[in-house]
Amino acid sequence: MIQLHHLNNSRSQRILWLLEELGVEYEIKHYQRNPKTSLAPDELKQIHPLGRSPVITDGEIVVAESGAIIEYLVNTYAPNQYIPSINTEQWRQYSFWMHFAEGSLMPPMLVKMIFGKARAQAKPFFVKMIANKLLDKIMAAYFGPNLDASIKYVEKHLALNAWFAGDNISAADFQMSFQLEALCARGLVDHCPNIQAYVQRIHSRPAYQQGLSKGGQYDYA
Repeated sequence: MIQLHHLNNSRSQRILWLLEELGVEYEIKHYQRNPKTSLAPDELKQIHPLGRSPVITDGEIVVAESGAIIEYLVNTYAPNQYIPSINTEQWRQYSFWMHFAEGSLMPPMLVKMIFGKARAQAKPFFVKMIANKLLDKIMAAYFGPNLDASIKYVEKHLALNAWFAGDNISAADFQMSFQLEALCARGLVDHCPNIQAYVQRIHSRPAYQQGLSKGGQYDYA
């Protein structure tokens, strides 16, 4: 049986959603973040050397990294259902968004989050003031424009497509869901009605709600 090693408030939630959509039997082993560092507990390293979530075991098979897990699950348990036929326009869109999610969209989001924590922890006041100015310059010079461009690109695509590969849900939608949920939860896409409508479509799916009820704490839904 598939076992999902699930960390609260993490990318692992999208794997729960996929497992519910697939309708396969699975077990969940829950892990909690360190309250001080927000990192995963060391016991996850017993499953995979990197000690990160999500990670699944399927018999003797261990698969880490969200994209690899998604592709493994759909290829193993629903071939031809969530990956479009190769060399079609739908397949090219699926492939692009699978890589875009973690390659282009997530890095500036992560930097913005880390910078936010750095601002909150900077002390005393004069150090905080200097840190804020420095972080503002870094965001304005590179990460901010890149994040804005990515958000605009996603918003434009979703204005023309119900799902990332076209009319039908694909593996790319599971991969993109976490980033867009996080953007919505943090109020960074309040000006993007198509992204907001897309996230609402995800949240309205019965399989998503089932996964959410099983996953525990998740601040982005």
